[in-house]
Amino acid sequence: MKKLSLLFALMLFIVSCKDDKKQADKKDVAKNVKEYSIAQIMDNERVFGGSFSPDKSKLLITSNRSGIFNMYTIPTGGGDYTPITQSDSISIYAVSFFPEDERILYRMDNNGDEIFHLFVKNTDGTSTELTTKEGARASFFQWAKDKKSFFYQSNERDSRYMDMYEMNLETFTSKLIYKNDEGYSIGGISDDKSRLAVSKSINTNDSDLFVYTIATKKLAKVNTQLSSNSAEEFSSDNAALYYTTDADAEFSYLMKYNLADGTREKVLSKSWDISGSYHTTNDTYRVTYINEDAKNTIEIQEVATGKNIDLPNFDNQSITNVGFSWDETKMRLFVGGSNTPSNLYVYDLKTKDLKQLTNTLNKTVELKDLVTAKVIRYKSFDGTEIPAIYYLPHQASADKKVPALVWVHGGPGGQSRQSFSPLIQYLTNHGYAVLAVNNRGSSGYGKTFYKMDDQNHGEGDLQDCVEGKNWLASQAEIDGDKIGIIGGSYGGYMTMAALTYTPEEFDVGVNIFGVTNWIRTLKNIPPWWESFKDALYLELGNPHTADSVRLRRISPLFHTDKVTKPLMVLQGAKDPRVLQIESDEIVAGVKKNGVPVEYLLFEDEGHGFVKKENQIEAYSGILKFLDQYLKKETPFKD
Repeated sequence: MKKLSLLFALMLFIVSCKDDKKQADKKDVAKNVKEYSIAQIMDNERVFGGSFSPDKSKLLITSNRSGIFNMYTIPTGGGDYTPITQSDSISIYAVSFFPEDERILYRMDNNGDEIFHLFVKNTDGTSTELTTKEGARASFFQWAKDKKSFFYQSNERDSRYMDMYEMNLETFTSKLIYKNDEGYSIGGISDDKSRLAVSKSINTNDSDLFVYTIATKKLAKVNTQLSSNSAEEFSSDNAALYYTTDADAEFSYLMKYNLADGTREKVLSKSWDISGSYHTTNDTYRVTYINEDAKNTIEIQEVATGKNIDLPNFDNQSITNVGFSWDETKMRLFVGGSNTPSNLYVYDLKTKDLKQLTNTLNKTVELKDLVTAKVIRYKSFDGTEIPAIYYLPHQASADKKVPALVWVHGGPGGQSRQSFSPLIQYLTNHGYAVLAVNNRGSSGYGKTFYKMDDQNHGEGDLQDCVEGKNWLASQAEIDGDKIGIIGGSYGGYMTMAALTYTPEEFDVGVNIFGVTNWIRTLKNIPPWWESFKDALYLELGNPHTADSVRLRRISPLFHTDKVTKPLMVLQGAKDPRVLQIESDEIVAGVKKNGVPVEYLLFEDEGHGFVKKENQIEAYSGILKFLDQYLKKETPFKD
């Protein structure tokens, strides 16, 4: 017995020593945290894309290293970037190398107005605009199997609906493949060009999925019940359609619909949503993306064996996206985490050689100073479990409490994910904890949770944010008297709803292009949203009916007299989704209360700020505002 007691005491001593070491390590990190300027944080680079050239010697990428997005190539063996475009005013986004030569397809809009046009960069350096109709938007769909054309969607015929076109790669002449008069969304085209997958939104979760035969113009319905259904791809033999559905389930799984007899079979299911799945060009691999607790999980199955291949291990970072060369011998990977921007790698599938091509983290920023997100859950007012992503500054402790922010994502049906956010890292680096709440109505946690905010916006979802604040206040490291709320788009609406309908809960609010008048916003949605306008009305309310009474009640603009806490508003003048007048009017209304209000308007931005100089002004402005009114380093004087 004495031996057991001694053993137990020894174990306690070891555990105690380990805990003491952890605390000592944490204090050491907190003591040595270096604060970074917004210029340093924004000097991190954002890279995406990664199209292989036909000879696999280089990758085509989009990067904001110049201050706005431009196109570059980078050797697959490693080396320096080669700029393809050098715009200093409008961002340019790469689509892809052409399949059999080094011409480049790319897209541009006008400073965020979302009216994208398609262009080709010729091998002699000249550019040609391919979709020229003013006011019409175009989006690349996919390359044809024979590599002689590509498919794209455009609303040039009718501003409300996206038709499907095919464009010849030699003549750059296009022909209409599918005239979309019924407001369907196009989800796929078969390799033999005979069929399309199209869907019709029922509400913001559920849709009907059809196979449309181009020759006969006939539709065959794929789903048999009300559910979320999304086309993934047609099989390479043109005999089946792969699609995801949540029929009789909380989470989406992968199904196969056989065109000949209309039978269906389950292919793959997980305990989270399968958010995408496709076969590589020659059917060597099937790639599947799983939205696992707000983070991508990727599985790559070797079709011949049915086994998942082993992928490189990146320790605390995750593979977020992959792409393959045309011959499927090489794969490019983006790898990142909540505390670091994603880097681009090339992986040889035969030799297993892995090559890192980019270093996106600013060399003056040390990884140890940035914060790794932690997934937490808390109970809301009605017992509903709310998931959230928590960022706790290294310098926070029970002895040194820090102010905090509830962060609300866009949507309404969006999701805060475990990915790198320069603004969140900037705030945490300067001593603000951030709780990114995935309130009811967020995607990724099952369809029941997703539907919980239907016709309930500014109510149940707002209470989830308030309970998030209460969770923060209960943490030993948080100053419960200094908690604000911040968000963009729908998150901006939630910020204004919080300051309006729960005026004593939060100490400040930062509204980034948020909706403040639902009636006006829903009446002025972009014309190309027509295909899911009715679904949007079902979730939020129809502004042309008696629903307008409730929409007025939940619109902060009509209740600005209730706002008593300092407010900051940020807006892009080109925003086609949340019009500038939304921010203009909420600022004017709140100012009448004598409440401190700061307003930043960017003339050359849309729904989201993409230019580094504007991001620097916006993010540094947010920190200055928070330091004054939340951290209260500089007392406010009337």
